[in-house]
Amino acid sequence: MSDDSCSPSTATAAPLSPTAVTLQILSTVLFTFLVYLAIGIPMAVLPGYIHLDLGYSSFIAGLGISVQYFATFVSRANAGRMIDTVGPKATVMRGMLFCTASGVVLFLASLAQTLPFLSLCLLIVSRTLLGLGESLVGTGAIMWGIGRVGTHNTAKMISWNGIATYAALAIGAPLGVILDRSLGFAVIGLSGLALTTIGYLLARSKPAVDVVQGERLSFKLVLRRVFAYGIGLAFGTIGFGSIATFITLYYADHQWGNAAYSLTLFSAAFVGSRLLFANSINRFGGYRVAVVSFITEAIGLLLLWVATVPEVAMLGAALAGFGFALVFPSLGVEAVNLVPPANRGAALAAYSVFLDLALGFTGPLAGLIVGQFGYPQVFLFAAIASLGAVALSLSLYRSAQRAA
Repeated sequence: MSDDSCSPSTATAAPLSPTAVTLQILSTVLFTFLVYLAIGIPMAVLPGYIHLDLGYSSFIAGLGISVQYFATFVSRANAGRMIDTVGPKATVMRGMLFCTASGVVLFLASLAQTLPFLSLCLLIVSRTLLGLGESLVGTGAIMWGIGRVGTHNTAKMISWNGIATYAALAIGAPLGVILDRSLGFAVIGLSGLALTTIGYLLARSKPAVDVVQGERLSFKLVLRRVFAYGIGLAFGTIGFGSIATFITLYYADHQWGNAAYSLTLFSAAFVGSRLLFANSINRFGGYRVAVVSFITEAIGLLLLWVATVPEVAMLGAALAGFGFALVFPSLGVEAVNLVPPANRGAALAAYSVFLDLALGFTGPLAGLIVGQFGYPQVFLFAAIASLGAVALSLSLYRSAQRAA
């Protein structure tokens, strides 16, 4: 991105040292970490709670999880516009309040366990509020960080935001299982409430960044510009959605233990990939990195498909996480470059819509696949989607070369 895409505060400020840039980024992605820790803690617990404790089908269990992603999807446009008009700090703070409300409602759902339908309805409300908060915090934190360190650090900011996301999920999944077994399901909601309240208080104390001035494109136009890149992101996200939603039930179907550790391995591999290869996008370009990432993810998903022992499944989950790690930033950097500076919050939100859409549809669709063909076929379906993303990324790369 060119220097003229910086906000006024970043364009005129003295350049930051690499260490100072990293510290600024870390202090901003902390908000993402707290929200995704609140998301990760119930991740390995909720499918079993809905399916086994409340007695609903695997389809309903998948749908209950996916409600969060649908809520994030429908609120992305508003999140992008809020960032570009009132600023990312205010956006993050409002998102934290939604997440705090989600924790309160999840706690109420745990109290209604003896009334399955009421408990399920409260869970759906809780997941909806969490999705709204995730949309505002996830996109707002990235743009807040970019406003503090400059747009030339966009790839680094997106990469570290992803590290915070999946580090939180890696910690949250097994932590949620431990909390549920030792203290009961009610503490899951209370933990999310506490984490996001802390996030809100921390966000209040941090400095805001200037809102970039300029012509505001309609969200529909921005969405049209990033559409093809978003489709690639959606294809790659199906693998993560399948693992996040059904890995615990997949393990139970095979009568294996320690399913939460597969989520941890997925997330640990994701973080490792971001740490090791964060600069690869600047060196080789987003398109090339995306192609390699999708191929790696597909190999991991195919291992999950054919696994007959838990060790192979864990290797597959790790490879899928390692490949998926650079999908969002590799195509995202190329997508955000397609719009003027004053619309980059909207562009990032529009691009992220496809992640939400993929996660939202993966749960119920994978639930239907499970009902007809069994759990392993879910991962075959996700692998085919990743290979489709390889073909799309190659097509976008050729188009970009012709345009250049």
